[in-house]
Amino acid sequence: MISQSNKSGLRNPWLLGLLGLIVLVLAVNATFIWLATHNRSTLVDREYKTKDRKTNAEFLSELGTHQALAWRTAIRKPKLLALNAPALYEISVADRDGKPVSGEMTVEAYRGADAGKDFTTSFKEVSAGNYQGYITFPLKGYWELHIHVTRGKDEFTVDTQRFAVADAP
Repeated sequence: MISQSNKSGLRNPWLLGLLGLIVLVLAVNATFIWLATHNRSTLVDREYKTKDRKTNAEFLSELGTHQALAWRTAIRKPKLLALNAPALYEISVADRDGKPVSGEMTVEAYRGADAGKDFTTSFKEVSAGNYQGYITFPLKGYWELHIHVTRGKDEFTVDTQRFAVADAP
């Protein structure tokens, strides 16, 4: 007979299994909540709301200036990109008439998964419009390069497509 004084119901394996499953689900959810609040993802820039925010007029002005310059870049990258191995990049910049553009070049290596490992390096101009520089990638994975060329007041920026850096052979 089932009554309040009969405690055998708490020894039922189905009830114990159900209670164990509920405790497991609650523990996993609590772990996910803790990880979400203590480990911030770097896939989204922390200052995305204010960084590079421009009005439409500023954006259109910058786009018009960029199109008026009409500079073209040619990037010669190494065939194999390995972890912690210096890779020689050669970048040529020419204006709309094909004349070389001399100035200063900086290259920002961007890794979407870990903003703390992003870095910037300067390239040297080896001849008119031709720049060279070594880039050593500290982590394997997918990277992008953001190339910035400055000549006087003229600024030109171009981004590369994502590429993979593999373990050292």
